[in-house]
Amino acid sequence: MKEDAKQKRSFSNIVAEYTKEFDDKHPLKIIGGQHRFEAIREALAIGIDEYHGVKVYLGLDIQQRLDVQLISNTNIAISGDLFDRLQETFQGPQLRNWCQNVGLLDSGQDFADSYERGGPISVRMARTFITNYFLGMNVDVKAFDLTDTTPAVCPTAGPDADWEKLKTDNPKLWSNVGLLEAAKEFAALVKAQRGAFSASTKPRPKPDYPEKAMNVAVMSAWAYVSGMLHGNTTRLKRHFEFRKATGKDPLNAPALANGKHKTDAPNYRGLGYRTDPRERGRFVELFCYQAEHGGGITPSAIDIAIKQYHVKQAQLEVIKAKAKAKEV
Repeated sequence: MKEDAKQKRSFSNIVAEYTKEFDDKHPLKIIGGQHRFEAIREALAIGIDEYHGVKVYLGLDIQQRLDVQLISNTNIAISGDLFDRLQETFQGPQLRNWCQNVGLLDSGQDFADSYERGGPISVRMARTFITNYFLGMNVDVKAFDLTDTTPAVCPTAGPDADWEKLKTDNPKLWSNVGLLEAAKEFAALVKAQRGAFSASTKPRPKPDYPEKAMNVAVMSAWAYVSGMLHGNTTRLKRHFEFRKATGKDPLNAPALANGKHKTDAPNYRGLGYRTDPRERGRFVELFCYQAEHGGGITPSAIDIAIKQYHVKQAQLEVIKAKAKAKEV
């Protein structure tokens, strides 16, 4: 698109809204076709000045603004992440500002249109992190071994009733001290995981290793355990500080890749590649075990955590079977 602009292409269907709500001196706000706008701006900076098609709307309400922006993008495939971002943006900048504040987004950075490895996080990922922190807070730690501790993954490209309810039930969500601390610590883990690898790392790591913390199973489980341990200072400190591991990446990606159970399918590539409920549940067991015993993410801890997960699932099946038998 940027190259097209530099070749003097004329773009159409750029949508703007006249509003002084955001910037009184610059009342035209682009709400559809941001990438086209950026391409035009870069071309203009090198002296390429062409006419482009622009539509300007006035007095839009939230729903109308969303409709206009979606219509303006009908000439391209709308990803779930982009749809989520549009919805969240129209509800206000709170989630984006919060992510920038804790370091999950850079200053001035927006959510991804479509998440790619190494790029900015998506709205779905941010919602998933926050949602699981609060889910973890509701876990009775004393009954952990008999509780289904599977983290959730927020839906995409549509309504998220649970997310809306969470915001309603937590009016001070954006200033929650425990959540803020957990998010900042997770951002530090992401940075440490990436920092453990460089262009000079030999042998060259697999592409997903530096981004292992951004795997949704890892992210959701890490947030879940952070919420669950919010009242246990000692274990929470261990959970936060395993990112300071020396001599290897904090998540020990090679060891995770070797983490398997006898019931896994032959094509299972090891812990940390999938995002299904079983993968998320296994990571909860791993992070809880590490927080209890310390020592970081080791092959032994991974093996024990996977086995603990399957023992727990078997126990839960027994509990369900007994409950069903009583109903007969």
